[in-house]
Amino acid sequence: MLGKRIAKLRRNKNLTQEELAKELDITRSSLSQYEVNKRQPDYDTLKKIAKYFNVSIDYLLTGNEFTNSPDEMWKEFLDPKTQIFFKDLQDAPEEKIEELIRFWEFIQERDKDK
Repeated sequence: MLGKRIAKLRRNKNLTQEELAKELDITRSSLSQYEVNKRQPDYDTLKKIAKYFNVSIDYLLTGNEFTNSPDEMWKEFLDPKTQIFFKDLQDAPEEKIEELIRFWEFIQERDKDK
């Protein structure tokens, strides 16, 4: 999980939460909540963490060291408005997802003429 990866990276550099929080310009409390997965960092903070530890956002979020998706993709995915949509979609049955795709295609087709 994201929090465990952040904590591991921090410990590997022998940093306290206070020291890392200062480097990232966030509160120690926020960092602590990230590490125990009570909160998720926003895109900008995630980017700071990735840059500080010289890892990709992909690694922080997925644990996969060998992929490197464009940061813009993560920016869109982590947008609070988009997150609500994707969070609900994760648990949706396949037929609901297919219905949603058809509905979205309908909206796109309808808006072509505008």
